[in-house]
Amino acid sequence: MSTFFSQTNMLLMSVWSCFFGQDEEDGTEMGEGDEWMQGKTLIKPLDQLDLTEAELKEEFTRILTANNPHAPQNIVRYSFKERSYKPISSVDQLAVHFVLEGNLLHQDSDEARRQRAAGGEDAGDVEEGGGEERADSVESKAGKKEQKITNQFNFSERASQTLNNPLRERGCQTEPPPRANFSATANQWEIYDVYLEVLQKQEKNKEKAKAVPKKDDDKGKKKMMLVETQSDDITKVAKVAKIIERMVNQNTFDDIAQDFKYFEDASDEYREQEGTLLPLWKFQYDKAKRLSVTALSILTPLFPPDDFTKQGRGMLVFYSLKNSTFPEYIYPTTSGILCLDIHKHLPYLVAVGFYDGCVAVYNLKEETLQPIYKSTAKSGKHTDPVWQVKWQKDDMDNNHNFFSVSSDGRVVSWTLVKNELVFTDIIKLSLAGAVSEGPEGVQLPIMACGTSFDFHKQIDYLFLVGTEEGKIHKCSKAYSSQFLETYNAHNMAVDAVKWNHFHTKVFISCSSDWTVKIWDHTIKTPMFTFDLNASVGDVAWSPYSSTVFAAVTTDGKVHTFDLSINKYEAICQQPVVAKKKTKLTHIEFNPVYPIIIVGDDRGYVTSLKLSPNLRKKPKEKKGQELPKGPEVEIAKMEKLLSLLREPENSNA
Repeated sequence: MSTFFSQTNMLLMSVWSCFFGQDEEDGTEMGEGDEWMQGKTLIKPLDQLDLTEAELKEEFTRILTANNPHAPQNIVRYSFKERSYKPISSVDQLAVHFVLEGNLLHQDSDEARRQRAAGGEDAGDVEEGGGEERADSVESKAGKKEQKITNQFNFSERASQTLNNPLRERGCQTEPPPRANFSATANQWEIYDVYLEVLQKQEKNKEKAKAVPKKDDDKGKKKMMLVETQSDDITKVAKVAKIIERMVNQNTFDDIAQDFKYFEDASDEYREQEGTLLPLWKFQYDKAKRLSVTALSILTPLFPPDDFTKQGRGMLVFYSLKNSTFPEYIYPTTSGILCLDIHKHLPYLVAVGFYDGCVAVYNLKEETLQPIYKSTAKSGKHTDPVWQVKWQKDDMDNNHNFFSVSSDGRVVSWTLVKNELVFTDIIKLSLAGAVSEGPEGVQLPIMACGTSFDFHKQIDYLFLVGTEEGKIHKCSKAYSSQFLETYNAHNMAVDAVKWNHFHTKVFISCSSDWTVKIWDHTIKTPMFTFDLNASVGDVAWSPYSSTVFAAVTTDGKVHTFDLSINKYEAICQQPVVAKKKTKLTHIEFNPVYPIIIVGDDRGYVTSLKLSPNLRKKPKEKKGQELPKGPEVEIAKMEKLLSLLREPENSNA
């Protein structure tokens, strides 16, 4: 305030000095009695000033604005967006001299009434406080205790007051890794020794490559060796690339993998006894499109040419469920492959039979496209196509051996001895009473053409052989000159004959005469006969039930039977190929999962999942556990056979 008055006095003094000072130019003398004013500023009243009327009437206009004259006009701030200093256009013109926040309410205001009502007072009492007797009078204060009013400015409920835990730091300390100081000097002879060791390793690798037998070397093997030497860097990531490829395929076909593991057809509950097959993966190899699938074992299809009169190349292909888009192993062959069998205890050994009569053994561990064993004309190979091969138990010397059957009528045992196959003729199939004249009038028996065979699951020496003439011979390894029994089974060639997995007396056969027959090997007549209205390519027993089997026909259908449910017709007849002219050739059950695989004559292998009705098991009653195991399956089949046997054979 003192500053304000001092500034005002200075302004007035300056005005007065302008209008009331002595005019030195006109030389006017001071009046009488004014001598005391000499040497000082002369002040005259306004009415004595020499001012014109126009000057008196002149108006001086002053405009008052809200702009703060002391506010800075050149403030700049740094802009991180433009990376430079920019002036600020808006300046705060407000100058606050004094601020006081009040917290009092008038007792007659609406806000005061609401607070008193919230504090427990009645609204009527608040209204009665007006008029003559106010709420703040002495009488009201004496009669009532003053109600505490809630602080409306900084009040907060206790329920909303949460405890904020202070931040804590947690640290852990580990032992430092062990350290060791190493120092050495690299001399010229040490460097020379290292180079010498590398050269010796390279020479040893070359010697190992040369040590492989040269008899079966061909262009395919040489190409493979060249690829290995040229792609050393690629082979280092081959395993990783294979795993990544499987992961990509499993993500791509995730819906199929989920169906494979978890899907169960709920509609089976409304079909009573019928079931369905759910298509899963379809295995296909581009280079085997025109080749027919002639044998299946788990997931190992064979592809010989379709037209057997024009035999050419073949292919042995191994698939995995983890990658359905490309095979795991591929072995091209110069002759068509008609059959194969994988060793039960050594799954990397695979025996195959060729159309040209040769048999061979492939080792999946070997990095070669050629078999490790192969029969030749000198080692007793067949003269006609080999239709089936089967691994057997090791001999007395622990040598692996397998059997083969061919159209030349020979059943041969092959033994793997060192680097060669040693053959032994087990039996020669001949037509009963049929002879032909040989040289010098010698009568020779006419050989029958073997098409399929199977060994008994428990009796090691017993086996069955199916022929092209439609007969099935029960043979023994101990007798090579005669058959134990002959069954007039079919009117055309026997395409497959297989023993039951559980019952020791039962076997099944199928033929191109459209029929599937189930036999008791102690009886010459079939126990069951099913007509499927098309040529039957293959038949297979289920590994989980003694009464379930499946067959494929040339019209593209899969027929699934369960004799314990229906003894007269299939509980599932389902086409599994899109094209009408496609023929199904082989079928195989998965030993672990409820899956079957089917091969056709166009090089495709299709996997299918059995619905619950096709693998139905008896329901367990509450508090009662049903017996399980092979004895139950044997009893189930025996019950069916007892209904069909004649009285004289019921005790057989």
